[in-house]
Amino acid sequence: MTTETATHPVLRVPPAAPAEAAAYFRASLAFHADVSDVAAALAAGGDPGFVLLDSRSTAAWDQGHVPGAVHLPTALIPEQAGQLLDPDVPVVTHCWGPGCNGATRAALALAELGYQVKEMLGGFEYWVREGFAYDTWEGREQRAADPLTAPVDDADCGC
Repeated sequence: MTTETATHPVLRVPPAAPAEAAAYFRASLAFHADVSDVAAALAAGGDPGFVLLDSRSTAAWDQGHVPGAVHLPTALIPEQAGQLLDPDVPVVTHCWGPGCNGATRAALALAELGYQVKEMLGGFEYWVREGFAYDTWEGREQRAADPLTAPVDDADCGC
């Protein structure tokens, strides 16, 4: 590495060795799911193999939520998870969006209770921005996909 690239902010700390990077990214996939994969699993019909859990407040839920999601605010997880969730079924948590760590707090609370859990990256914000339908207290709504967050000419982004 040249002196110039060593002082550049991107490479000031060099990349991990390939084996370490593979372990990290493999672990990341064990903890996270993305919005489009969750949407595809739910749209496929039948049992997706997981429960999608919205950990936001009731006011936020009423404002808009993913059809079929279970509503359980994070603060209520310790007392209500056993009534709403099967401990043998993995849970995918989500909150507002990438600027909110509510889904992480919910995932931690569930993991501490013995649930298998992942976090949906992007949260409800990216569900809506990617153009998927959502329910509000007034009924079902859907917006056009934001071209900066979802492919506009293809159903698959290729990743």
